[in-house]
Amino acid sequence: MNVDGKHFRTVWMPEPGVVRIIDQRRLPWAFELIALKSVAGVAHAIRDMAVRGAGCIGATAGYGMALAAIEAKTWSELESLAGILVETRPTAVNLAWAVNRQIDALRNQPVTSWPDIAKCEAEAIADEDSAACEQIGVHGLELIRGIAAKKPGAVVNVLTHCNAGWLAFVDHGSATAPIYAAHDAGIPIHVWVDETRPRNQGARLTAWELARQGVPHTVIADNTGGHLMQHGQVDFVITGADRVTRNGDVANKIGTYLKALAARDNGVPFYVALPSSTFDWNITDGVKNIPIEQRGGEEVNWMEGADSNGTLHNVRVVPAASPAANYAFDVTPARLVTGLITERGVFAADERALCATFSDVARASAL
Repeated sequence: MNVDGKHFRTVWMPEPGVVRIIDQRRLPWAFELIALKSVAGVAHAIRDMAVRGAGCIGATAGYGMALAAIEAKTWSELESLAGILVETRPTAVNLAWAVNRQIDALRNQPVTSWPDIAKCEAEAIADEDSAACEQIGVHGLELIRGIAAKKPGAVVNVLTHCNAGWLAFVDHGSATAPIYAAHDAGIPIHVWVDETRPRNQGARLTAWELARQGVPHTVIADNTGGHLMQHGQVDFVITGADRVTRNGDVANKIGTYLKALAARDNGVPFYVALPSSTFDWNITDGVKNIPIEQRGGEEVNWMEGADSNGTLHNVRVVPAASPAANYAFDVTPARLVTGLITERGVFAADERALCATFSDVARASAL
């Protein structure tokens, strides 16, 4: 996507031994780039959420393995560095998928060839992520066209949760790709942007993205969505995903499940957009089997913001004596999902349909 007239991806490798990322911790207050030069640096960036979002985390881990291929001198060292990356965040499946893909590419190859092979594989992971998201936009656009056709000339109101924009992937985004495509096609569209506590990815990242692209939007408190649906002000809910099981259960940012329940109660379509790299073909019951990351309570207790002069402050919003629980994700059962928007089309959240469509991916992932 473009920032001040210049095209950026969220992660790239401008030269051997250097990975560049957009520091998402600084947005929307400042647009800053970071140079990562070690596996430890990449692991810290992922864990501390300098990069976030399933696709972006996966691509960053892929580039992290390109750095591991430079640092490691033996196979055991390479596996150890891979383990450091995999352990950073447990819920998003793209991370382990990208690391394991690199391990497979490097297996039985001469150590001297590792840096070149890993860099090429990292570039392929990033390119595929971008291309998949672009196709998600193409397929999702048709859904929005269908809604727009039923209300000629009126605005199509979409509700999002968390950030599944281009910052969450390499480019285009998953949930936002259809929105951008609709906006570019001249369809009048407006986005309700959940603030998405506790890290405020919606208020800080999705809103920043949409504003940069000129897409009309309104930031709302997380608990507003149900009210809007009751009063006919939401035509379509679309979220991203951090892991989707083979039967269509969806792990996404905490609060997604509640949006799906409200959508079902009010007859509002609830779609999830994801590339095939986000499927976990080895799990069928997401509620029982998807590991849910629990992060530090400080993310709930403290908030960052700018005063009227633009100066940033961290302020405590919870009594000092009160403990805080910070579950980062929840799981939306497949029965609440209207459909999954993927690079191969729109499908029911159904094991038979998904395994038939993605038989090549499912088979390879299960090996």
